[in-house]
Amino acid sequence: MEASRDDFVIAIRSAFLKKGNKQRFSLIFLIIFSIIFLALGKLNLKAVDYIRISINEIVYRSAFIASLPENYIQKGYNTAVNHFNVYNDYNKIKSENQKLKSEKISNNFIVQENKRLKKIVDDYVTISDVIVAKVLIDKKSPFLRSIIINKGSKDNVKLGMAVIDESYLAGKVVEVNFTTARILLLSDLNSKIPVTIEPIGLQSILSGTGNNDGKIQYLKEEYKIENESTVYTSGSGGIFKAGIPIGKIKNIPNVEIGVDFFSDFTQLKFVKIVSFQKEEN
Repeated sequence: MEASRDDFVIAIRSAFLKKGNKQRFSLIFLIIFSIIFLALGKLNLKAVDYIRISINEIVYRSAFIASLPENYIQKGYNTAVNHFNVYNDYNKIKSENQKLKSEKISNNFIVQENKRLKKIVDDYVTISDVIVAKVLIDKKSPFLRSIIINKGSKDNVKLGMAVIDESYLAGKVVEVNFTTARILLLSDLNSKIPVTIEPIGLQSILSGTGNNDGKIQYLKEEYKIENESTVYTSGSGGIFKAGIPIGKIKNIPNVEIGVDFFSDFTQLKFVKIVSFQKEEN
């Protein structure tokens, strides 16, 4: 019965704190009623238990009803706050979208202007005959780096075509069979690619090291190249289109000026075989 008394005391206290009940019951009546009810509780009468249960139900239901307006107000406040947050996010995204549209328009103008200038100097080329191939074999040796793909002459693969991993240069086709072809990777010792080092615009030759990196050759010592400079194809020799990203300048042990390739040649699964041709005026 101790627990029952505690429940009843809590119920009486809750009822006492309600403003409406304060107006109906006096403090003296509540004290007298509580004493009588607690005294009857010791007799273990079922009628007293029923009364206690009924009072608890009334108090709990009243407390629930009394809390409804507060809950609705809180819910409405949270809804309003969420609405304003969504509205602010919308304005932010809208502003960013307008900025991106403006930048896209500016970039389109630069691209078209670049095309016109390249046509004037007869240096504009386009990509054609994109062939997606799967890497079959990774032929490794202490110094040579090449792969075999599942496309050959029957798929219009030709000698000298560029091999692209995503948007990065990975190598070129050096041997073509009917259903397969061999790709010489940029990391191979025999690989020599004309490159441009940006943002300073230096022209040089990229050579493989036999490992998973390359090095810059035939560059005068007075040219100082900073780390993280980007290496692109220069387009010299007409083998590759100018501007294909290759890697970044990085200090590599035992290499004069090292190049860290963007592509990981040890993880190649699919590559694109592309050819380049000049656009007709």
